Formats: sequence, C-alpha cells, structure tokens
Amino acid sequence: MTQTSIKTLRDSAGMRWTALLLLALAMFCSYVFMDILSPIKDLMQDTRGWDSLAFGTMQGSEVFLNVFVFFLIFAGIILDKMGVRFTAVLSGAVMLVGGIIKYYAISESFIGVDEMGNHTALYNWFTNNLNYIPLFDELGVSPFYRGMPASAKLAACGFMIFGCGCEMAGITVSRGIVKWFKGRETAMAMGSEMALARLGVATCMIFSPFFAHLGGSVNVSRSVAFGVVLLCIALIMFIVYFFMDKKLDAQTGEAEEKDDPFKIRDLGKILSSLGFWLVALLCVLYYSAIFPFQKYAVNMLQCDLTLTPAPEGSFWASPSATIVQYIIMLVVAAASFSSNFMKKNKNMKYGLMGLAVVALIVYCYMGYMRGTEESIFAVFPLLAVAITPILGNYVDTKGKAASMLMIGSILLVVCHLTFAFILPQFKTSPVAGVMVAYLTILVLGASFSLVPAALWPSVPKLVDEKIIGSAYALIFWIQNIGLWLFPLLYGKILNNTNPEGTPATELDHSVPLVMFACLGVAAGLIAIYLKAVDKKKGLGLEQPNIKAE
Repeated sequence: MTQTSIKTLRDSAGMRWTALLLLALAMFCSYVFMDILSPIKDLMQDTRGWDSLAFGTMQGSEVFLNVFVFFLIFAGIILDKMGVRFTAVLSGAVMLVGGIIKYYAISESFIGVDEMGNHTALYNWFTNNLNYIPLFDELGVSPFYRGMPASAKLAACGFMIFGCGCEMAGITVSRGIVKWFKGRETAMAMGSEMALARLGVATCMIFSPFFAHLGGSVNVSRSVAFGVVLLCIALIMFIVYFFMDKKLDAQTGEAEEKDDPFKIRDLGKILSSLGFWLVALLCVLYYSAIFPFQKYAVNMLQCDLTLTPAPEGSFWASPSATIVQYIIMLVVAAASFSSNFMKKNKNMKYGLMGLAVVALIVYCYMGYMRGTEESIFAVFPLLAVAITPILGNYVDTKGKAASMLMIGSILLVVCHLTFAFILPQFKTSPVAGVMVAYLTILVLGASFSLVPAALWPSVPKLVDEKIIGSAYALIFWIQNIGLWLFPLLYGKILNNTNPEGTPATELDHSVPLVMFACLGVAAGLIAIYLKAVDKKKGLGLEQPNIKAE
C-alpha cells in the first residue's frame, strides 16, 4: 500500500483494528472482574459468612452510585469535556482502585484474627458502622443493612467504585470505536468488541473457582486477585490506546471528537417519545433478567444438578483440564464468529462452522467430565458470539427489530421457567440434567444477542439525531436501576423462601427464577405494544437499517 493511500493511523486497517483490540481487551478484563465472585457464591457463604442477602446486596452495589448519585451522567460530562483518551485512562484507574478495595475486603488481612480472636480495627469499624444510612434506609435502597458482614460492606464500597469506572469505560469504548471506524466497518467493530467482552463471562466462570481451589486449599481472595491483575492489564490497554489516539489526532490536526453535552432541556424531547419509553423499558427488563441471573447461575446449577466430581489425581481434576477446556472454548468462539465473514468462501465458512460445532461438543463433554457447575455455565456466551453478527446483519438488511424483540422475550420466559421447574426434575439423572442445562444456557445466551442486534440500533429511529447521546445516557441510567434492584431482590427472595441454615448448595431457586420469567412476560407485552405503535406511527423499527439505493 502506498504512502498516499494511508494518510493517518485510521486509514490503516491494521492500526484501527489494533486500537479496537486494545479497547476490547480492556472491556474483556472488566467483564471478568464484574462476576468474579458469582461462581464461588457457596464458598463466600462457607468462608466469609455471606448468606444470599449479603451476596445479593454486595452484587447490586456495583451500580448504586450510577443510579442514586447520578455518576453515569457525570461520566458523560467528563467524556464530553475531557475527551476519549483522558476518560479511558481515568475509567481504567477507577476500576482498578475499586478492584483493589474489593480484594482487600475479601482477604485475610482485612479480617485479621489474632491469637486472642481479635479482628482488625477497620473490620470492627465496618461491623459497627454503616448499619443505618439516613434517607436511603427510609427509601429502602441502602447498599448496606444491619447485620451485613463487614467484609461484604467493604467489598460493596469497592464494587461501587469499580461500577463507576466500568460504566464510564463502556461509554468511552463505544465513542472510541466510532472515532476510529467512522465511515468504515463500524458495525462489525462494535460486534467484535461485544463478542470479546462477553467471553470475559466464560473466562470468569472457568478461572474464578480454579484460583479459589488452587493448591488444594480454598482461598477466595485468590480469585479476586486474579481479577485485579486483569484490571491492571485493562489500565495498561487504555494507556497504550491513549498514545495511539493522541498520534491520530496529531496526524489529522483535529481536536478530539466529543459528544454534545447532556442537557437537561433534552429530557423533555426524549421523555415525550412513547417509542423511547417502550425501548427503555425493554432494555431494563432484558438486562435485569440476564446480568443479575449470571451472579446466581452457578449456585442455581449447584442446587439443581447432581454432578460427580472428578477423582483426585485424574486429568479431569487437574489444572491442565481447565486450561485445555478454556482453549477449546476460544476455538469455538473464534471459529463460529469468523464463519460469519466468509460469505465468498463457502468451503471455509462451512469448515469453520463444523469446527465450531465439534469443538462445542468437546467443550460440553469436558464440562461434564470435570463435574463442575461453573464450567457448564461458561458455555453461556458461546452461541451469542456465533449469532450476533447474523442477527445484526439481518436487522441491517431485512429489519424486523420489534419482531425479534418479541422472540427474545419468549425465549427469556421459556429458559427461566425451564431452570425453575424442569431442570430440578432431572436431579437424579446426571447426564439428562446436564444436557438440559447446556441447551437452556445456550438458548438464553442466544436470546441475549437480540438486545444489541435489535434494540440498540432502534434508538436513533425514535429521537432526533442531535439528542441521541442524551437518549442513550438516560437508557443506561434506567438500565442501571434494574441491575441494582434485581440482584438484591433475588438474594432477599432466596433467603425468605428457604429455611434458615439451608446449605448453599441445597437452596430452592424456583421463586426468584419465576421473577425473571415475569420480566420476560412483561418484555414480551411491551414488545407487542411497541410493534403496534411502530405500525401506527411509522417509527421504522420493522424497516431495515440499510436503505436500498
């Protein structure tokens, strides 16, 4: 390629995809840390005394500041005033600070029991304080409660800080992708970033228990330490991106591209749109039925499946099995995702699809042989990685976004009711139970792909172009309310529907799972109404994004 054809870093496919990789890896690391304790909920109860209420309250604290202190809005202002580079590095630093605090809360150093049985002064302070938060307690939205373990309180504080950085990073990464790919492969770039980030969920499910049990002794702080190391890597990725982005601006001679600031007067225009409200409600219902479920899914499988742990000293119980299974998972993801972009080479396309199917079967077999619930749930994002480009391309070329949201709602209901009532019936049949679990988890992951493919691209059709940024900020804020509320509700319901003292691996999850199914029913009704509104008002939701010439 000649010098005249590449004028800036952005004009080089290799450099702009390198920029994307840096941003995607940073989000991958944040996704790992986000659910780092989810696969070891039972160990948190056994080693730190966190019952379901404490666990759910801590997990819901991630978005507390974003919702009730409006930090999400402040993050948008920071991005607008300071630009992508500064905000990216700041978000990485904030996530790391929150991660370190959470690690210290889980560690033995914080508990610090000496020969006399005394705890550290900080442990005692958290035990005796933060039991009553004025106003928040009256409103019933406090991130703490009387009797909450001290380690859970401090972990919640750290998780709040992490959540601020994580949401800031999400907004910044999206803006960075637009900056580097504007007029080029923007949709493909966003899909690739999302696919890689979702693999963080599977990585967490596989390696969090691995590090907790490493060396034959249980130590939950090792899992969080693994997550903190990844947050360090995320910060490094953002710093490297900082210099790449700075060089790009030096080449273009332009100031950083910045979004229009969030203006209060924009709210009137947005809130007056019925279509916007329907899409916003669909968003919060979808995400509330998925992300909070991830935090309890492994424990649910522990309670509803009968697995035979691999014999000590065997290959299946060794660290090597964990590594091999993870590599096979990457093969599934890479082969299935790549097959979507081989339209001109049918042999390569079907070859990659065949490789992905074979690797998926091998992965599932290894999960069964290892006898661990977390390795079974780690299959969750794999089908989503495979079909997200397909769904996105369909909406771009054929439309039918509202119809796809209806299908997604039905799948949500079916999956959660299967977990609640059908899966427990197979507890005495290990093989059948695992097969039902795998199939349901894969379908649930596929339904989640409908959100980015059909819902997010619909927003520009509902509001004026000048206030799209404000509309997204408001949707994110509404979404965060659900992400705060439902982990907390799940934990409370789990506590109240099981006798006190029930072992962590014998809990009945059916009632909170029905709650998630109800969210799916509500989403389905709203999707039906949205389709009717679209037909009446001509919003264009059923029309393709790419218009024929």
